[in-house]
Amino acid sequence: MQDTAKRESVMKAEGERIVTEGRKRNLHLRLLGAIAFQLHCPKYNHLTAKLHRELSDVDFAAYNKERAQIDKMMREFGYGDQPMITALFGERRMIWDNKSNGLHVDIFFDKLEMNHNISFDGRLKIEELTIPLVDMLLEKMQIVHINEKDVIDTIMLLREHSVGDVAPETIDAKYLADVLCNDWGFYYTVVTNLKKIEERLTVYPELTEEDRADVSHKIQNLLNIIESEPKSLAWKLRAKVGAKSKWYKDVEDVNR
Repeated sequence: MQDTAKRESVMKAEGERIVTEGRKRNLHLRLLGAIAFQLHCPKYNHLTAKLHRELSDVDFAAYNKERAQIDKMMREFGYGDQPMITALFGERRMIWDNKSNGLHVDIFFDKLEMNHNISFDGRLKIEELTIPLVDMLLEKMQIVHINEKDVIDTIMLLREHSVGDVAPETIDAKYLADVLCNDWGFYYTVVTNLKKIEERLTVYPELTEEDRADVSHKIQNLLNIIESEPKSLAWKLRAKVGAKSKWYKDVEDVNR
């Protein structure tokens, strides 16, 4: 347990160091993934320990136009890229290893391409350390086969932050609704996952009644805002087909 806590502390410190050094070089590196949730939820990040959520690596969003400068900086920091991943996915994604500290760093360029795409276009100037809160929420909610660690991260995020329409310190529900009103498949995955998380709130005895009520209220607020947003014609046409036809992309298997 002590070794795990030490490793997680190293990961957080390294994540902040890379962002800070990148900022000095005018690079838009922003944390996403588990470390972003830890650092952006200081009041409630204790829930990850209570709910036995372990951290694995350090993930970043970045702009492809800055890739050469990022490459230079990472090598200066003692990281080496995985050549096969760079050859296959380098325009979109690079994975870096540091033998001195044993850390893995995953950098996604311009968008997060998983079951659904999350664009970083113009989004990496909103926050100084992480991607915006609503993009952190989308990062988890775009996963079709959502697992427990993603549920825990989402509960923590919603417990920590209010729902509103003013970035950066609220979860921008208007932006969320705007993204989903043009893409029925993305909408279906997000709405399905929000409902799953609300159902699972009773599974964790570590959560207080106040925790459950607060997160449930915020989920209902998000769902109401999403549903009330006018939908595009393409959305309506795709909705008629529904889940009978595949509505998401399979995730590429990138092995370390």
